[in-house]
Amino acid sequence: MSNQLTKAKNDLKELFLETFLEPVTKFQALPAHGSNRKYFRMTSLHHKIIGAYNSDLAENHAFIAFSHHFKQKKLSVPHVYAESAEKGIYLQEDLGDQTLFDVLVRSKKAGEPFSTEVRDLYRKIISLLPKFQIEGGQDLDYSLSYPHHSFDKRSMLWDMNYFKYYFLKLAYIPFNEQKLEDDFSVFANFLLEAGQEHFLYRDFQSRNIMIVEGQPVFIDFQGGRKGAVHYDVASLLFDAKADIPHEFRLELIDLYVKSLSVYEKTDIEKFKNTLFGFVLVRIMQAMGAYGYRGFYEKKRHFLQSIPYAVHNLEFLLKIVDLPIEVPELLKVFKAIIMSSKLREYGNAELPLHVRVSSFSFKKGVPVDEKGHGGGFVFDCRFLPNPGRDIAYKHLNGNDDEVITFLENESTVREFLDQTIKMVTSATESYKRQNFTDLMISFGCTGGQHRSVYFANQIAHYLSEDSGIEVSLEHLERENWPKK
Repeated sequence: MSNQLTKAKNDLKELFLETFLEPVTKFQALPAHGSNRKYFRMTSLHHKIIGAYNSDLAENHAFIAFSHHFKQKKLSVPHVYAESAEKGIYLQEDLGDQTLFDVLVRSKKAGEPFSTEVRDLYRKIISLLPKFQIEGGQDLDYSLSYPHHSFDKRSMLWDMNYFKYYFLKLAYIPFNEQKLEDDFSVFANFLLEAGQEHFLYRDFQSRNIMIVEGQPVFIDFQGGRKGAVHYDVASLLFDAKADIPHEFRLELIDLYVKSLSVYEKTDIEKFKNTLFGFVLVRIMQAMGAYGYRGFYEKKRHFLQSIPYAVHNLEFLLKIVDLPIEVPELLKVFKAIIMSSKLREYGNAELPLHVRVSSFSFKKGVPVDEKGHGGGFVFDCRFLPNPGRDIAYKHLNGNDDEVITFLENESTVREFLDQTIKMVTSATESYKRQNFTDLMISFGCTGGQHRSVYFANQIAHYLSEDSGIEVSLEHLERENWPKK
């Protein structure tokens, strides 16, 4: 133990005694997470508080000043009781040990990842956020912001280069340096169009929200600065290991905009389009942190977040159509998504989404535009065709008569068995590697009988695996003859 830390502990005990007029009877070090700050639970006969030590005095000053300011605004933040600025120590309210992330983990272990309790907490938090950003930002002395007063172009480029040097280079993702720098500049200019008018929390994620008697309390806002409100929404809803279901994300975005509209008129579609740009830059910043803390500092628990970040990035590239040209950046994102190694860090177990479809070869083979650019295409045209019999002309592969016809054919049964073996081998491998998307297509002449039957059978088979999410689509359904 360093002499500096020993001195800080003694200083904290003296500050406690001066403040509460009682000696410390119990002094417990708390686990460190992603910062160099040291926290201690300090207990006396009548008091229990958290003592903090940080040699970075400017960071301490920002936290303490912001905390006092937010308290005056009646926002839910910890109370700071006392400080010794020159010694780098302060005493703050003890909010317990339960963060939003802890509640989420407990819910996952109970078999219900996004329980009613968890969803209600997220709704409370996202509804409170605009007040924190708008009212909290009023009259705030942004000159105290640490390490920079606003999330301006310089800050954005810092984050992007953090991503480049500590993630891309250390993960051995290839890129053209000049082209990527050019794309970073274009991307930053796009984000700046959202404005920089309010308080940006900066690290608004599940580990920085304490839950005290069912209510959220916000902590670790010392990195806050002036910026666009979108960034904090991106931080919370695309928090890597929280792994929030997308349909719930969309609900929370709508709820946030409704709460924000109390303070300023907001176009929800425009907000969403801009939001996803901030989600991408937030993911880059987070990946830079995972790389620095994980690859460089060898703190393995940071590597465990990488598969979840890759999953978020993969999802975003399916739904986001940026109104700017950033080809090298998109190339880098796709290389990350295609990396098996990045998906296998830690003990992440991401759900595999299998998209099963039937189609007609007359219309061509379906193109995988959402997943990894691969999968299976099975040709069912060599099998006995019920469509040649007038009795089945107006029926399809969902009908019992067609199912019976096909299941009475030995070649159909053999092909189904072989298909199941191939698909099972692929899905097991995909799950081990944390790949999250697989496309399986069955084609026949008209996309009405054989392909529909096989798509149904495989979708049903895969849906019995709890680690697989299955979607089923019959592409020729609208063209089937009317019964």
